[in-house]
Amino acid sequence: MASEIAYKRILLKLSGEDLLGKQKFGIDPDVLSRLADEIIEVKNLGVEIAIVIGGGNIFRGVAGTKQGFDQVTGDQMGMLATLINSLALQSTLEKRNVHTRLLSAIRIEEIAEPYIRRRAIRHLEKGRIIILGAGTGHPYFTTDTAAALRAIEIGADVILKGTRVDGIYDSDPEKNKEAFKFTEINYMDVIKMGLRVMDLTAFTLCQENKIPIIVFNMNVPGNLKRIVQGEKIGTKVDLEVKTY
Repeated sequence: MASEIAYKRILLKLSGEDLLGKQKFGIDPDVLSRLADEIIEVKNLGVEIAIVIGGGNIFRGVAGTKQGFDQVTGDQMGMLATLINSLALQSTLEKRNVHTRLLSAIRIEEIAEPYIRRRAIRHLEKGRIIILGAGTGHPYFTTDTAAALRAIEIGADVILKGTRVDGIYDSDPEKNKEAFKFTEINYMDVIKMGLRVMDLTAFTLCQENKIPIIVFNMNVPGNLKRIVQGEKIGTKVDLEVKTY
């Protein structure tokens, strides 16, 4: 029910690495199934859900330049990788009888609808989950930027960025056991401290359009549901919060 949720419309940002599981490459079907179940659980609360997935488990544009491809080609290959992940998630959701639409920023009509803002919003209003593939459709932009841009366009209440750590720290918690975790932090402090939440283009878009970002550990079952129900999970980046 709407009264039980803190956010009516969310954009969920997942990295391609989230789909790896214990594999070194590709998609772990068990991870995909768990993600689908958690997404459906949130949808059943009445939340409208848009999803952007990276493609790093298959191909990263940055890696492509190191292999001799020019950056435009590498980034285009990365866009196609995001579509592979998006198709996998769409299929997994639809096997659970959930209406899902894949909208692509590059034209590939045999596989996905072209991304049209009004169409995307209409799908959300009809209760469909939308998956937004192929990034922004342009090279030199990350899927973080795509997530920020699409969140603004569809009027999302929040960007939920699923990662493998449980929030934002003042240093890498995987390397520094004394790293300090922020429960809330404002945009300016993120920039001043040089913390890596999203790439700068994506982060600036969120700041200018006042879209909060919540960074959380997507590998902990139930985290996604708890966040949309208002629990303080992970780290929230917002305009007016005090960092300490």
